[in-house]
Amino acid sequence: MLIARQKLNENIAEYLIYLYQIEDIIRAFQFNTDQIVEVFVKPNLPDSSFLNQYRAWYNDLIQQMKDQGCQKEGHIESVREIIMELIYLHNTLLTITNDEKYKNLCEASTEYLNEFKQKSHMASRHDVEVLIHAMYMKFQLKVRKQEISPETEEAMDKLRVQLAYLSREYHRMKNGTWNINPN
Repeated sequence: MLIARQKLNENIAEYLIYLYQIEDIIRAFQFNTDQIVEVFVKPNLPDSSFLNQYRAWYNDLIQQMKDQGCQKEGHIESVREIIMELIYLHNTLLTITNDEKYKNLCEASTEYLNEFKQKSHMASRHDVEVLIHAMYMKFQLKVRKQEISPETEEAMDKLRVQLAYLSREYHRMKNGTWNINPN
């Protein structure tokens, strides 16, 4: 909850990856708030005064997931809305503002993105959604302490840089400092 709030304000990509993780944790604990709190929240909570806030936050997420049919897969509406905003921004950077730096980053990652789409059966998904999913998969590999080959690391780095640029522009757009006419 506190981490989510901080990430939402600082790095939208990290926020989405964090919520992907939380959704998976909720599914792994079969939507049982008490187990989530005992096994996952309490051991990681430096101050127990936040316990009730975390419990309420997890209860709210669980209810959203149930109401929106995300028990087995998928993401809650607020996550999907942010992804749609990122897709809109991605398209704007490529076609309306003709952001050369972003175009170059997209070009540098295209080969890796297409390869990841094929391997992860995401060929019909938008590039932005695939970028976020790829970074989530890398995060999961690191958490599981699985080795990442140098080739995969290189590919993921190209994807990460593109997503980082998009995230920065998203925050600039949201806080009003984004200039739609960069020239």
